[in-house]
Amino acid sequence: MGASGFSNVLRLPAARRICVVLVDGLGKALLTQRAGHAPFLRGVMAADGGGEHPRTLHAAFPSTTATSLTSLGTGQVPGQHGMLGYDVLDPEQDKVVNLLGNWDGGVDPQRWQPFPTVFEQLDGRIPTATVSLPKFAQSPMTRAALRGSTFLGATSPQARVQVAAETLAAHPTMLLYLYWSELDKAGHGHGADSAKWESQLEELDAGMKRLAATVPPDTLILLTADHGMVDVPRPARIDYSQYPELVDGVRHTAGEPRMVHLYLEPDAGPGTCARLVAAWLERFGTKAWVLTKDEAVASGYFGEVRDGASGRIGDILVLARETIAFYDMRRVGPHAIEVVGQHGSITKAEREVPLLRIPVTARSPKGSKRR
Repeated sequence: MGASGFSNVLRLPAARRICVVLVDGLGKALLTQRAGHAPFLRGVMAADGGGEHPRTLHAAFPSTTATSLTSLGTGQVPGQHGMLGYDVLDPEQDKVVNLLGNWDGGVDPQRWQPFPTVFEQLDGRIPTATVSLPKFAQSPMTRAALRGSTFLGATSPQARVQVAAETLAAHPTMLLYLYWSELDKAGHGHGADSAKWESQLEELDAGMKRLAATVPPDTLILLTADHGMVDVPRPARIDYSQYPELVDGVRHTAGEPRMVHLYLEPDAGPGTCARLVAAWLERFGTKAWVLTKDEAVASGYFGEVRDGASGRIGDILVLARETIAFYDMRRVGPHAIEVVGQHGSITKAEREVPLLRIPVTARSPKGSKRR
């Protein structure tokens, strides 16, 4: 868009108006497999042979909304912005805190995530707007990851598309972020292999067709996602707290069912860590990857990790490899284990997301010239 201080790492074309559509939970594999329910987006993918931009991106790690949206909103790797999972340990309070919808009152969002967002960096240079659900207007997650734009709330997907198109039309230059939540919700509740999920994909497809037909002709529409999803059958959702050898010496558990953080007792020695890793590998070694914190950091899973975020990472990380999910039922409610669609790990299904450049089909006003 011409703003200084940024690099065009995705090799995108210049545009005066850009609309970034973030579809929660739309993995690249799911979109490809269910393209029959998305004829408009299927056509976009089939016709997208021009330009140098990549067609596939990788979600941040862990592959979960709080982490990926903050990387999108700030341009920082997780090890810097510190949003390292659905819930993680706050070392200052010695307690596990939620970073999504049930934010802990003792955590200041802007202190927890201190880096300026892209919106804040563009303040005074390019108008910016967020179109999302009204309940997210002042949420701690928004203040941590996406602060700094004009927030426009709209409840239904149709209303969000309309607000986005009208807002773009009202500004000759604008960066607009449009959040689409419904697909992820259907996947968690019913699974990505359900009729509910397919129905929401059809709704998304219709919404993107409508958006392309109503935004100004010089708009660049980019569709991507924060993570993919895999369905985990009920027998494969494991309460690991029932196995004493997997939690002996563990002070806190956190993370996602497919990417577990285990935090050891302060007085635990190297032997405790080695024993726990061996116990997890013995029971789930073919179904999960088990890493120490030092191994994960050294291998770059979180990018470069700043000192202030290091204590939020578990001493041991358990990453689901097969179709399985891990729960500590001592600290989560019974509803948690009923979730069907899951994400958080490093499999392709969870990390690979699309980057679609959607052609605008709106016509220029009669008598005007396109630039």
